[in-house]
Amino acid sequence: MVGAVIDPGGDLDIVLARAKQQGVTIEKILLTHAHIDHAGATAELKRRLSIPIEGPHEGDRFWIEQLSAQGAAFGIKSEGSFEPDRWLVDGDTVSVGSLSLMVRHCPGHTPGHVIFFHQGSRFAIVGDVLFKGSIGRTDFPRGNHAELISSIRERLFPLGDDVQFLPGHGPLSTFGDERRDNPYVSDAAHGTP
Repeated sequence: MVGAVIDPGGDLDIVLARAKQQGVTIEKILLTHAHIDHAGATAELKRRLSIPIEGPHEGDRFWIEQLSAQGAAFGIKSEGSFEPDRWLVDGDTVSVGSLSLMVRHCPGHTPGHVIFFHQGSRFAIVGDVLFKGSIGRTDFPRGNHAELISSIRERLFPLGDDVQFLPGHGPLSTFGDERRDNPYVSDAAHGTP
């Protein structure tokens, strides 16, 4: 079985041991965005496995170039910057084994943030765009609150209320639950019936 590591922020020995335990051969790295907790171990993983990096959108080049500084600021070990083998744009597809994932560019948390959506299973990996009951921070450099809200309401929610999503932190949820209950992006919070 083949797979990908999405957002390797650290703990590579644990990640690699779990992949081996599950019989997964890692064929690539996929990145939603380039904050240290999601991309800090990317250069090391590429060096160790000689696999390609796909993502994020080139809008996060600034963050990739700052990985060493981010690591120093937060006390996180990182081999630093890298160059993705493929920058992603809205509407791209990425493959992992026989799976095809649609890419949506969802700026706001970072300018180059992307999400990955598998149509067949109605499942999305959304990084730090949306959380159960919350949204991504926009107070870091180049964050943009209005863009984040627009990304969620115009690029995620139209995928369908039934879509279950895995955020970068915290529990699973569905777009429908967040449209109904999330105080930041719900229909009620935005005056939509």
